[in-house]
Amino acid sequence: MRFIYGKQDFRSQERGQESCWLVTNGLGGFSSQTITGAAARNDHAVLMACTQAPNHRWNLIHRLEEVLETGNGMEHLSSQQFRGLPAEEGWKHLCSMEVDGLPHWWYQLNGVRVEKELALDWERNTLAVRYRIGNESGADCTLTVTPWMQFVPKGNDLSARQRFVFREGAVESAGLRLRIKTNGQLQETPLRRQTLWYAYDACDGRRAAGHTASNVQISITVPAGVEKTLDMVFSLEQELSAAGKVLQNAKKRLRALEQQSGFRHPAARQLAVSADAFITQRASTGAKTILAGYPFFEDWGRDTMIALPGCTLATGRYEDAKSILTTFLEHERGGLMPNLFPEGGNEPMYNTVDASLLFINCIWLYRAYTGDEAFVQKAWPVMKRIIEGYQKGTEFGIHMEPDGLIAAGQGLDQVTWMDVRIGDILPTPRHGKPVEINAYWYNALRIMERLASEMGEAGQSYGELAEKVRKSFVRQFWMEEKGCLKDLVSGTKADEQIRCNQIWAVSMPFTMLEPRQEKQVVQTVLRHLYTPVGLRTLSPEDEEFHPTYGGPQQQRDLAYHQGTVWPFPLGAWYLAYLKVNEYSAQAKRQVKQQLAALEPALREGCAGQLPEIYDGEIPTASRGCFAQAWSVGELLRVYEALERSQPKH
Repeated sequence: MRFIYGKQDFRSQERGQESCWLVTNGLGGFSSQTITGAAARNDHAVLMACTQAPNHRWNLIHRLEEVLETGNGMEHLSSQQFRGLPAEEGWKHLCSMEVDGLPHWWYQLNGVRVEKELALDWERNTLAVRYRIGNESGADCTLTVTPWMQFVPKGNDLSARQRFVFREGAVESAGLRLRIKTNGQLQETPLRRQTLWYAYDACDGRRAAGHTASNVQISITVPAGVEKTLDMVFSLEQELSAAGKVLQNAKKRLRALEQQSGFRHPAARQLAVSADAFITQRASTGAKTILAGYPFFEDWGRDTMIALPGCTLATGRYEDAKSILTTFLEHERGGLMPNLFPEGGNEPMYNTVDASLLFINCIWLYRAYTGDEAFVQKAWPVMKRIIEGYQKGTEFGIHMEPDGLIAAGQGLDQVTWMDVRIGDILPTPRHGKPVEINAYWYNALRIMERLASEMGEAGQSYGELAEKVRKSFVRQFWMEEKGCLKDLVSGTKADEQIRCNQIWAVSMPFTMLEPRQEKQVVQTVLRHLYTPVGLRTLSPEDEEFHPTYGGPQQQRDLAYHQGTVWPFPLGAWYLAYLKVNEYSAQAKRQVKQQLAALEPALREGCAGQLPEIYDGEIPTASRGCFAQAWSVGELLRVYEALERSQPKH
């Protein structure tokens, strides 16, 4: 899908920083800036390398300064805000910027045309940048590119004491060696430093400024009437690929991903490509993993289990799905799956109640797509241990009550996806019996019942427990007067808050409500929580509803699950809507019409991606992570349901 940004989109420095682009390398490394090429966050980087996949990230090249010298003088093509200094305003010479998998810029200044494109080499910490300069100015022109560097772990700031050395065509600092290959003139310069202003971090109460340094520059002179190409490659690898080859391979790979997905709708094909950004290598396990979001998050168990069906199964990436699930098989403990994976010598963290139950669901879906019975056989002992662990009780207060329902959470442990904690404050306490957890529990029991006979075992006990859970669930969660489900059974006022979590009690493969009740849930969620870009986490009628998300960390955390709109539950709502309307032609037309509102969202924030969150009252601008795996994955499942009949169960 091609996203084109023109003068109207960057008519000021501020407007030009509202949207960004993202390119990844399959290791956890990435390249991302605003559409005008500025670093508006400390996490922006032209080359964010990853020395140990997927989360040992280093901000190597923070930005590129570009200066074009013509007969009329010198002008910046690059754009950047600084602390205490005038900004670079290259956006004034930018004619258009587009993203069609990779970013591409076109500048025009005094008769000189400059086109720029870049790519990362797949599974290598290598950046390729290409400039095409067409000189119709009547005099020689010179383009000079200065890489401003940090050589610090992602999120850190550059110290004034850090040294940079240039030798034998490479910059060395902090124990890393960045090799440079170019057909232009590469020369060492005196070490200089800059202090950048991060507009998007400043408005969120994050670190508002950061430091960069440079000791090299690359230039090329183009005679009048001549067109030349300036190539440059920056890499941590021993062997440096040619820039043209890196660009060519990246374009081919993205087109292949579109074809592999099998989707017809342009937005669905785009989301299939977008999903690729999250699927990376993990060095510590030697397998694949799913990063939760860019630019902030790493790989988490819960997010992986929610994102996996859409990002891998719906897109035909079955081997990636198998690799990811195999890693989880190997790290199950006491019936729990890791929420954070081991890194270096660290132990995994298991503070999630939903990942294990969703793992069973992922195994079920994987089998439906692939027919891989041998893998189910391998997973079966772990699946049994999950059920046994939840029945007997495991860590974090996770246990089955006498009524068959699952309770979880204790003390300050937040183990559902609404997991914010501010010191001793739990903004969304959900200790007790959460609605979606018990929907997952019932679904898991029914899956176990059906698979047991294939595993040579009796499934009756799973079925009997599932029936007990169903009766208890309906009795304790259903609110006839409100036509919806409680969010929680805990004996607190939080129980009857209208939240989006109930939608999973309708959208899972196996559900507990009567058709009449499921329709009512869908309608209640529509009336209170639905927006075209996501579901609100709390009804606007609730006294605890927060209409906006922003400001300092505590202010953001207090709003995070208290009305803030999240795109990923929208996938479950659409699937539930199609289900309760029996996948009728009219229901499909309605969903297709509503999904059209997502296409502008793919252009806002990060080109081609769906974000983490939006404001709760008026969700017009993306917040949080500008690219979120489960947002992309869950909406892919909706497109799949529209194009390929009902979802595979």
